[in-house]
Amino acid sequence: MEHLTKAFGGIKAVDDVSFDVPESTVSGIIGPNGAGKTTLLNLISGLSRADSGVIRFGEKVLSGLRPHEIARMGLGRTFQNLRLIRQLTVWENVELAVCCRVEYRFLDALVGRARIRKADAFIASAARDALAVTELTEVAQRRVSELPYGVQKRVEIARALALDPTLLLLDEPAAGLNPVECQELAEYIRAVRRARPISVILVEHHVDMVMKLCDEIVVLNFGKCIAKGRPEVVQNDPEVLRAYLGDRGDQGDREGAKSANR
Repeated sequence: MEHLTKAFGGIKAVDDVSFDVPESTVSGIIGPNGAGKTTLLNLISGLSRADSGVIRFGEKVLSGLRPHEIARMGLGRTFQNLRLIRQLTVWENVELAVCCRVEYRFLDALVGRARIRKADAFIASAARDALAVTELTEVAQRRVSELPYGVQKRVEIARALALDPTLLLLDEPAAGLNPVECQELAEYIRAVRRARPISVILVEHHVDMVMKLCDEIVVLNFGKCIAKGRPEVVQNDPEVLRAYLGDRGDQGDREGAKSANR
């Protein structure tokens, strides 16, 4: 992405941000509340349109495309607040995502039974694969509303994986989880990387998780990129320490940075 800018009124939520995500890597985006992290993900996934700048996905330009068009090109996304259909089962939530990869025509529904059967088999296979990677097979037939919050977080990741993305955007997946659940979530993200040649952009406030999982980190503050590089470089950057981990920073973030240094 090159020189992305997005303003709301007179406030620039994203201010001339540029960075690359190498293939098969995890890139972390950190920064204080209001730094522009989620806005940046919204720009990449098409939920918001940049005022200026270009978003490239391989050789393709995403700028101006709608979310479903971007999803079909190979981009999956989770959200800070769960967007699952709670009254449906885990299987049905994941299956719905796979349906985005299949084109049904009205004529097929009338006479194309073989094609419909083939599509249904594909949907089922892709859903099973996404559930297996996230270790959700055993709860596939349970309603989402019956599951603990941490498991619901995994369901949302499974649903994003069902799109077969080459780029996965995770927006604060550990929010609301306890320390044990955070460790388990980190292992699931590692499992995804082992199972598929996928790139990940991780927005997260748990700095220790970011430092351990990410190959590179981008730090935002008031919409601007103030640092980027490998975790061991970023966590010792004086400007990052002032803006993000300083005396007025979040105590949990500071403790996470300390533990990541150990």
